[in-house]
Amino acid sequence: MAQIFSRSSNALARASLVLAGLMVVALGVALDQLQRSPWVTRQGQRPDQPVPFSHKHHVQGMGLQCQYCHVTVERSSYAGIPPTRICMNCHAQLWTNAQLLEPVRQSWATGEPIAWTKVHDLPDFVYFNHSVHVNKGIGCATCHGRVDQMPLMYAQNTLQMEWCLDCHRNPAKYLRPTSQIYNMAWEAPSEEHPAWCAAGNERVGVPTAQSVDCATEERGGNPVGAGGEKAALGLPATGAHGQAGNSDSAGNLAAAALGTAPVYRKLTSQNELGHFLVDQYKIRTPRELTSCEVCHR
Repeated sequence: MAQIFSRSSNALARASLVLAGLMVVALGVALDQLQRSPWVTRQGQRPDQPVPFSHKHHVQGMGLQCQYCHVTVERSSYAGIPPTRICMNCHAQLWTNAQLLEPVRQSWATGEPIAWTKVHDLPDFVYFNHSVHVNKGIGCATCHGRVDQMPLMYAQNTLQMEWCLDCHRNPAKYLRPTSQIYNMAWEAPSEEHPAWCAAGNERVGVPTAQSVDCATEERGGNPVGAGGEKAALGLPATGAHGQAGNSDSAGNLAAAALGTAPVYRKLTSQNELGHFLVDQYKIRTPRELTSCEVCHR
C-alpha cells in the first residue's frame, strides 16, 4: 500500500510545532508590551479638560503651592480636586470675561462642580493614601513629575504595580526631607553639595518624619556624627511642610526638643540620605508589608 505522507511530512510537522510555539511566545510578548504601553497606561497623554488649566502658569508663573489647591493632601488619602471657590478666589477679579473660564463661572453660578477628567486614575481595587506618602518623605515630583513645567497635565509614570513595587523594594532611592516635599527642583545631596541632617525626639501625634531637621550647610557649633540628617536642598531652608523659615531657628527648635544641641551628620549621596531617612521615618520593609489589604481593598 502506498504511503499517504511523504518523508518530508515529518519535517513539516516539526516546523509547524516550532512555528506555533514561536507564535505563542510572540503573542505573549506583544500582550505584555501592550499592557505597558501608553495606549493602556495613558502615560504622557494630555486628556481634554473643560478648562485648559496650566500648572506651569499657576505654579511656576504665579508661585502657588500644591497645598493651596490640593488642600487635603497632607491629611487625607485623596489629594483632592480643588473646588470652584478656590478658582474664584482669584478669578472673581482676574480674567473675569475670559471665554476659556466660562465653565468656571458657570460652575460657580450653578453650584455644579466642574467635570474634570482624572489624569492619575487608579483602578477601584487599588488603595493609595496620599497623606502617608507625603508625610513619609515622598515628593510630589517623584510620582507626578515636574508639574511646574507642564502647561497641560499628564501622567509622568505608568502607575502600574511594578512601578509601585520598585519604590517599596528600595524606598531609599526616593526619600527626601519633608521640608522639600513640594520643592519641584529638589536635588539629592552630592560630594559638592552635601546634606547635613539631625534627628530629634519623636512627638506624640506628629509624623516621625517631622522629627528630622535638614539643611545644606554645616551649622556652626554643632558636632558632626551619627544620627540626624540634613538634605541637599535646591532652595533656602524651609519648615516642616515647605514654609520658608530660618535654618538656625529650625536648629534651635530641634535642640530644644532634644534638650541638647542636635548632632548633625554629613550625607553626600541619595543612598546615604535615603537609608538614613528609612531608619528615622520608620519606613516598613517589604517583609513587614505582609497583608494584601495594605494596597488592595
